Order: sequence, then structure tokens, then C-alpha cells
Amino acid sequence: MKRILLLGVFFPLFVEPVQAAKVAQTGHLSRGNAIIELQEKAETGDADAQYALGGAYYQGKGVQRDYEKAAFWYQKAADQGKAEAQYDLGSAYYQGKGVPQGYEKAALWWQKAAGQGNTAAQYVLGSAYYQGKGIPRDYEKAALWWQKAAGQGDAAAQYDLGNAYYQGAGVPRDYAKALSWYQKAADQGHAAAQYDLGSAYYQGAGVPQGYEKAVFWWQKAADQGYAAAQFNLGNAYYQGAGVPQDYAKAVFWYQKAADQGYADAQFNLGDAYHDEEGVPQDYAKAVFWYQKAADQGDAAAQNNLGVAYARGAGVPQDRAKAVFWYQKAADQGDANAQYALGNAYYQGAGVPQSHEKAVFWWQKAADQGFVAAEYNLGVAYLKGQGIAQDKGRGQFWLQKAADKDDEAAKEALQKLSH
Repeated sequence: MKRILLLGVFFPLFVEPVQAAKVAQTGHLSRGNAIIELQEKAETGDADAQYALGGAYYQGKGVQRDYEKAAFWYQKAADQGKAEAQYDLGSAYYQGKGVPQGYEKAALWWQKAAGQGNTAAQYVLGSAYYQGKGIPRDYEKAALWWQKAAGQGDAAAQYDLGNAYYQGAGVPRDYAKALSWYQKAADQGHAAAQYDLGSAYYQGAGVPQGYEKAVFWWQKAADQGYAAAQFNLGNAYYQGAGVPQDYAKAVFWYQKAADQGYADAQFNLGDAYHDEEGVPQDYAKAVFWYQKAADQGDAAAQNNLGVAYARGAGVPQDRAKAVFWYQKAADQGDANAQYALGNAYYQGAGVPQSHEKAVFWWQKAADQGFVAAEYNLGVAYLKGQGIAQDKGRGQFWLQKAADKDDEAAKEALQKLSH
């Protein structure tokens, strides 16, 4: 069974700070002469030259890359109040490049730069407040600094400010404002914002529901390689939601996301190969993708892998391996696997026979409304297999299954009434 659309997952996205320094334009000078000139100016206390020289050492442009010298010159320029240098010095402390890593010092220098209106510093300072990295956690201050950076057009800040409004983190919850900021970031090509904006349209959260608009924004994000959007786009094609139904296109996008390690897409791709939807049926390929998802802890994939081993579909039949994977999935609460594991214990297939353990796992599945487990559990109570005989409990579980139109349960209840 295909996994249904993953809806928007809204969370602040902390972007690692990057060095903003660029080596000064050198005109007709050779690179060597340009560096000498920068060095001379920097040594006379020219803040712009100090900053540019720091950038040269950081990037290895015209000189051998040397993070310690980069930090030295950033410090010189930062001490003179150059905002860009303060931001880059903070980033050096954050990353531990050329200086000992220190989140507190990173936040200190970002504050200095942010106070001068440096957009990048305002954004990362907001993120530091949100995460409580180097500074006490404070959602209100996080939103305040994201607001400042967002107002200057920073797409990442616009996106995270949208998240703040969506969650009510540091600002009153306001879906309309959240969507407004997502839109601004999405219009600048921010993939996560495009994805969440698409999910908002799919859900009708803060905007009128519109599958076509959802697909439009997911496509934008998917084209940038955003795996969750690729997965959702695949599901849109699978379901015919906002686009004409097309299993081949669904598989195309599942494949894109699966190749990036996206477990839900790996599961759906396995299903596509198993069910011959959009690709020729190939049990071996189905198993390949189920295995990928199962290795990431996907319970449904673990169950399907167990089924493949039990049947010998795409792999050599191996009931012990089937039980291994059923157990993995059952422990995560997968009702299909709990039922199958109960059957394995009942039959002694891949494990020593144990009616008690069979009943234990059928009970787990029955408690989730799994009709076949309800029937088996009812019969176990009637026969006293693996559990004390109790006709009342047996009839109770058979009735549960019969209410879901299980014919075997209806027949068993009819026999009991005579």
C-alpha cells in the first residue's frame, strides 16, 4: 500500500554561518602585488584592507589558506567596528576555524554585527537565540532578529520567521503571516519554503486548499533536489491530486527522493516494483528498496521485507529472516507485522512454536483493530490455545471481526448460536 502524502513539516532551519569575506578588486595588479598592497594597508590599520586580507587567507586567494591568519585579520577589522568582519569572526568561532570553537564568542560578535544592520548576522543571531546556542534560548528575540533580517530580504530569515508565526514561537500564532513570509522566501527560490507553501495549499492551512498550487510549489522545490518535495510530487502523480494520475511520473519522483535516502520514497518505490505500478513488476527490486527503507527503521518496509522472506519473493525463502523483520516492525507497533509474527509463532515457522506468544502478538494487532488478528484471537479464546479458555472473550473478538464484515468470524458466530 502506498504511503500517503507527507504534509508540511514546519520547523526553523538553522543555516550554518558562512564566511562573507571577498578579496578586494585588484584591477590590473597581479594577485601577488594585490596581496602585498593589502598587507601594507592592513598593517597601517585600514579596516577594509584588514577584512579583505582576512578573506584572502580564509579562501586561499593569492596566499596559502590559513584560517588562523584569517581570524587574526578579521579580529583587527572587527575591533574597528567593521560589521562584515564581526560577522565572519563570529562564524569562525562558531565553526572553530582558526580559533577555538566557542558559541558564546560567536554570538557576541554576531550581536555586534547585527546591531549595525548586518543581515547575515541578524539571521544567525536569531537562530542562535532559537536554539540556545551560545546564548540563552529566547524565542521572542529569535523572532525579533529574524524579522530584521527578513525585512532586508533574507530568504532564510523569511522562512524561519514564517515558521515562528506558524508555530506561535516568540510571536502570536498567525497562519496568514506565516504564509506571507513563506511566500516571500519561496519567491526567492528557498526550497524549504516552497515545500512548506505547497503543503499549506495541500492542507488548506492559512490559504484556500488547492492541489494544483500545492503541486506548483512542490515542483519548484523538487527541481532544486528537495527530497520531501520530490516524494510529495510523486504521491501527487500517484493519486492524481493536482495533476493527471500518472504512475510512471510518480515512480520518477520517488526514485529521485529514494536516491537521496528518503525512506518513505524508498518504501513507495518498493511498492511500485512489487505491485507493477509505473514500472515492470520486479520482486528483487522491490526487496532492494524495502531493504533500504527498513535499514532506516521504516516499520512498514520491515514488515514487507519479512513478507518477502516468508514467501521467497525476490529473495530466497528464509522464515527465520522473515521473523527477524516482522519482529523489528512489530516492536514499532506495526499491526501487519504483529499479526504475521503471531502466525509465525502459532505455526512454528522460523521460530519455535508457541501458542502463548502467538496470542500475545495477535492481541497487539487486535488492539489496533486488525481484523484477521481479532478473528484469530477470538478462536484462541474459544479453543483455549495459548490462553485460558473463555467463550465470552472469544465471542467478543469474533464479533469485533464480524462487525468489519469478516466472513469467517460471521460463520463462527453463527455456529456458536446453534
